[in-house]
Amino acid sequence: MNRFGLDDVQAQAILDMRLKALQGLDRDKLREEYEALEEKIAYYKQVLSDINMVKGILKEELQAIADKFGDDRKTEIQDVADEIDIEDLIPREDCVYTLTHFGYIKRLPLDTYAAQKRGGKGITGLTRRDEDFVEELFISSTHDFILFITDTGRVFRMKGYQVPEASRTGKGTNIVNLLQLAPEEKITTMLRLPDDRSGYLTMVTRKGIVKRTPLDQYENIRRSGLIAIGLDEDDCLAWTGITDGTNDIIVATANGSAIRFCEKDGRSVGRTARGVRAIRLVGDDHVVGAAIVREGATLFTVTEHGKGRRTAVDAYRTQNRGGKGIRNYSNADKVAGIRMVDEDNDIILISLEGIIIRMHVSDINTQSRYGSGVRVMRVGEGDRVVTVARTERDDEAEAAKPEDEGEEEVIDEAALAAAEAAEAAAEAEEPEEEEPAEE
Repeated sequence: MNRFGLDDVQAQAILDMRLKALQGLDRDKLREEYEALEEKIAYYKQVLSDINMVKGILKEELQAIADKFGDDRKTEIQDVADEIDIEDLIPREDCVYTLTHFGYIKRLPLDTYAAQKRGGKGITGLTRRDEDFVEELFISSTHDFILFITDTGRVFRMKGYQVPEASRTGKGTNIVNLLQLAPEEKITTMLRLPDDRSGYLTMVTRKGIVKRTPLDQYENIRRSGLIAIGLDEDDCLAWTGITDGTNDIIVATANGSAIRFCEKDGRSVGRTARGVRAIRLVGDDHVVGAAIVREGATLFTVTEHGKGRRTAVDAYRTQNRGGKGIRNYSNADKVAGIRMVDEDNDIILISLEGIIIRMHVSDINTQSRYGSGVRVMRVGEGDRVVTVARTERDDEAEAAKPEDEGEEEVIDEAALAAAEAAEAAAEAEEPEEEEPAEE
């Protein structure tokens, strides 16, 4: 130990060795072992430095496992005939979905709202907190997928039954408990998603930009939502609908203008695109809504003070997208919204104060674009119409007699022809302006 600097453990190991090992008789065997270790070290370094060798080794090992254990499955996986899905326990029924200004959403049966004739006072549709009011109303089945589109251009999706049910006077559930919305982000539209996912999600912004994207681009929507449209900083969504690729669209503004154009005038673009101009706005005017033209339907227009009328869609001639449009409502009152309706529909109106009224479309007069309309809802001082929705007609509901205000339309044929000629001339003289970029 003194001569070679060995400790107790090393000295004991030497004492335990056999005599021939001490005499160096296994020197050749030790040299061979050393050389083998050097070869393994060199091979391992080469594997660590070459990813293709690693993949090759994995492939060989997996193939060896498959050859050894790759026998046929001993059991068969099948659907159980009596298996119960959670959705099978939920009744399939049409419900009314409402969303308030402060983001409270609820679901309640469609028959909750008793149909009333136009001019009635309506019923209180919810218990609201101060300054809250219903902004969006949507009718769909409990088993339908519902798309939720926000004012910032994002889209979410959920089943109808996932919206909590509440009573007619209940406040509902805050939408932030159901969807991952950003601060200050609001839902602007709720839409039923077609089962075959055909068509386009078409959007119109408050500043008159239109854009359409194939629905199959919204097949896989994360819980955090997907971007549906690229918006300017000072713009937001005003209307969203599902089109088939060949529809005509009517876009209406608050100051009474409207334009009808074919959606094919703007090519289909990706989800994050900005879109192109739908209507050229004048002054402080803004878009209040849009509608998809249907053969045999009429366009229902309602003002903030409760005046409304139906107009044949033929009265809105097809124009080139991007113009100023034509007259839709000549009254000094601001337009609150529009809907495309049929004779067998009912209309639901909601005011700022949360008053809801339901009426049959057939009770509302059909007039020209120059008609003043009739009283469809009475609103109190400081109140105004904020939402209009279309639903199926309910003939079994109790209805009051319509209120007659003697507001029959009087048309001067010569004046009407002159006004239409002036509109056509103004449209022809509209200057060409630079088109906003689609992407």
